[in-house]
Amino acid sequence: MNCPTITPSKQPLNFWQQTGLNLISRLHGGRDLIFAIDLTDSVGLNAEGRLRLRQIIEDSLQRGDTVYVVPFATNVLPNQPAIKYTGKETEIKKILETIPLKANLNYRNADIQLAELNIYKKLAQLNQCSLHQKEPLHRQAVVWVTDAPLFTEPGITRDIWIETPWDSPFRNANSQRSQERKAWLETLPLQKRAKTIFNDKNEPYELTVVDIPPTLQEFCTPVPGGQETCLVTPYLIQQLWLPTSLLGLGIVGISILLKTWLSWQQKWKLKVDFYPNSLDEEKTLILGNNRRIYLGEDEPNTIQMPDSETRGYLERKGNRLFLVPLKDASPIFLRGQEINQRIQLAGEKIILNVLDQRRRNQEVEVSIQVKK
Repeated sequence: MNCPTITPSKQPLNFWQQTGLNLISRLHGGRDLIFAIDLTDSVGLNAEGRLRLRQIIEDSLQRGDTVYVVPFATNVLPNQPAIKYTGKETEIKKILETIPLKANLNYRNADIQLAELNIYKKLAQLNQCSLHQKEPLHRQAVVWVTDAPLFTEPGITRDIWIETPWDSPFRNANSQRSQERKAWLETLPLQKRAKTIFNDKNEPYELTVVDIPPTLQEFCTPVPGGQETCLVTPYLIQQLWLPTSLLGLGIVGISILLKTWLSWQQKWKLKVDFYPNSLDEEKTLILGNNRRIYLGEDEPNTIQMPDSETRGYLERKGNRLFLVPLKDASPIFLRGQEINQRIQLAGEKIILNVLDQRRRNQEVEVSIQVKK
């Protein structure tokens, strides 16, 4: 890994930092999964154990997951090359073939605390490398297959776990290695779930899944000028500015569309008056979206012309209002100009002029007040 070695941080992430890390891991997908397999004879995977491991691999792997197989006993063995899962059946088969499903009699005395330290430190280092390389970090998980107890206190004695090698530094609670393991267990947000399984000798061991939400180690350092420099917040800005901007634009766009759609559902009121007043009283009409009001028809929701001749209609399309004259009908005038074709009307008050044929083509002013 071409990045600095990380140590546990004593500075916890705040709510917004953790929310940002969760969002990054969700946006990019993929997890780091470690299968930690105890090779000692006391485990010896039987049919049930193999079935449950196969279930985990076949049913829970997601595209983008990276799988690491880490066998351990007295020491943690070199793990196999990471396997990137892209959804191919051959990758499932390769992972199953990589996992040791049988005990190895050459291995004894599982140093469980050594395995815990190495594995959790490895996962923390993976995410910290993503930070330094400005790449998305991942959610993580460890699948433990062992009869050794997990999350025990530093200074593991024979009463707690008999197999810890006599020369292991983890027998001493104050050793540097014991304290380092303790620090990682306290720093990482570990979430444990376990299932007890019995081997062919009717001896119990556990298949334990430890989930680790996306996390980083934050270090803030004072710099000249009365300020400080940190790791996590600049990383969040670099990772999230584009998706956040796109999300903001999307919200604005949706808001505009929603506002427009709601305005289309709003019915307009058209208050109609004539001068000189050739009708008995002022009239208020209702105009919905994609509806028409005719100029001249003797119907309840129409603008009745003085001589009852139909000259055209008003048509609403969304938030636009159009005047459409009928061919071979008496003329309609707008601002002194005869309307011969469909036009869009603007403004809240529209003044049309028509000729009353019953009164020797006397000009009548039609005033339409539009209330949206």
